[in-house]
Amino acid sequence: MTLPRVIGHRGAAAVAPENTLAGLRRAKALGASWVELDVRLTRDQCPVLMHDARIDRTTDGAGLLAELAFAELRALDAGAWFGEEFRGEPVPSLAETVAELGRLDLGAIFELKPAPGQSAATARAVVAVLARHWPPHLPPPMLSSFDGAALAVAHRAAPGLDRALAVGAVPKDWREQVVTLGCAALHADARALDAATIAAVAARLPLFAYTVNEPEPARALTAWGAAAIFTDRPDLIISAIEHT
Repeated sequence: MTLPRVIGHRGAAAVAPENTLAGLRRAKALGASWVELDVRLTRDQCPVLMHDARIDRTTDGAGLLAELAFAELRALDAGAWFGEEFRGEPVPSLAETVAELGRLDLGAIFELKPAPGQSAATARAVVAVLARHWPPHLPPPMLSSFDGAALAVAHRAAPGLDRALAVGAVPKDWREQVVTLGCAALHADARALDAATIAAVAARLPLFAYTVNEPEPARALTAWGAAAIFTDRPDLIISAIEHT
């Protein structure tokens, strides 16, 4: 799979509420051609966009997302916390998100973020929605996760979709992990990367660095061999590295 060198993080999280349809539209307007989004399950097993286990930070509600039904989540505001212009923005379901990606012509990486004990259920629910709704004119999506069990289930459920292992610092056994899980890429925290680490990984498979919002680090990571940069500011980082 060939991905762009700049991927909008949670849409375009510096300029629109993260993991919302408004964020997708803003990412597209800022020049992104791919975005990275987080997926969790509601109590009634509906995959929705949400990074945190709790809804407190990015909605006007409180509590664990996994304890709310989709209808309850849908009654909340996921935009006003970011800015008045986004008031009324809902938490989108994965199916709604896929439809909007199709309208915007945006590729996507979906990070599986299971609640405890929900690794298999999360992977299967996400794969089922993608199998049913993914627009045929878009390139196939990528699945990523810090949760190896979720990636393993995703591999069995949708062997044709590329997967990426997400890590903080690159662990010593990263080679064994990506082979075991059949991963096509490694996603790592930019703050823990250096030229030697990137070179070692890039000799085996693409390394994507997260989350980079300043031009100089983005240029350095690209020069060291990072295949892609996740950023909350796709316009800024596209401009920074387009000539590197």
